[in-house]
Amino acid sequence: MASQDWFDKDFYKVLGVSKDVTPADLKKQYRKLARQFHPDSNPGDAAAEAKFKEISEAHSVLADPEQRKEYDQIRAMGSGARFTAGGQGQGGGFEDVFGGMFGGGRGGGGGGANTSYSYQQGGFDDLLGGMFGGSQPGFGQPSGGYRGYGGPTRGRDVAARTTVDFLTATKGDTIKLQTSEGKTITVKIPAGVADGQKIKLRGKGEASPDGGETGDIVLTIAVRKHPVFERDGLNLRVNVPVTFVEATLGATIEVPTLGGEPVKLRVGAGTPSGRVLRVKGRGVDTPKGTGDLLAVVQVAVPSHLSPEARDALLAFHALEPQENPRAELLAKAHE
Repeated sequence: MASQDWFDKDFYKVLGVSKDVTPADLKKQYRKLARQFHPDSNPGDAAAEAKFKEISEAHSVLADPEQRKEYDQIRAMGSGARFTAGGQGQGGGFEDVFGGMFGGGRGGGGGGANTSYSYQQGGFDDLLGGMFGGSQPGFGQPSGGYRGYGGPTRGRDVAARTTVDFLTATKGDTIKLQTSEGKTITVKIPAGVADGQKIKLRGKGEASPDGGETGDIVLTIAVRKHPVFERDGLNLRVNVPVTFVEATLGATIEVPTLGGEPVKLRVGAGTPSGRVLRVKGRGVDTPKGTGDLLAVVQVAVPSHLSPEARDALLAFHALEPQENPRAELLAKAHE
């Protein structure tokens, strides 16, 4: 749309709103009219199509704060003035206001020579853009939308949540979800997705009311806790109980892996509770890297002892080094 058209068209009247209409009310009114006059809702109705073009054109200007400001300024300055191809017989019109600014004026405002103006790039649009502080590209040009008129409204994004099991979040999988409208969509869960992470499903949100781009679904992922494993970045942690004898004398034990067969791991003699043993490459496998399996040793204390085992343990206690394992802790506490 060329900017000279702004003198001839009352966009507020076209949309049926006041000049102080808020952006929110403007958008609401536009959507209402767009649904009413959209060509898809009025097939073969030329009048409805023409009306749709009008409201789209009006909305594209008023919905843009900068263009709306320029539109209001130009309308206020014009006060009903019109452009003419020639200046003869016209007095006090737009040409008199701007004079020779167009490079082909009347020479002091008194002559009657015909003047022709260019509305192409570098002409009237650029001049007005500079005068009123408007510098956005395409000032005065069609902004797209239905057949080049107006700016179609993008459909709204939709927020959604889903819960996946720990294995799916770690290994990745493809799942199916059902929207509130009953439509089934396929979602690819990437390997290593974390609890609370958001996935954007482009073009799966609400449709535009006037043929614009469809919105997205922003899907928040909740991950169920696993009874054995927990995430530590790309690593997986698992607590592995060992007996007092295994921790003291050393042993080879089996450690579970996520979704695979157990692996054998060597526990060295004298391993304390809390020591972390690492199994390379058995953590979370993603395109960004692969983590490890971290086996945390937990020395298991028997809750029941037979009389024979108790006697043997007392005999061992009598023979073990007479050291207080808390001596260093107590000393540091007084520093």
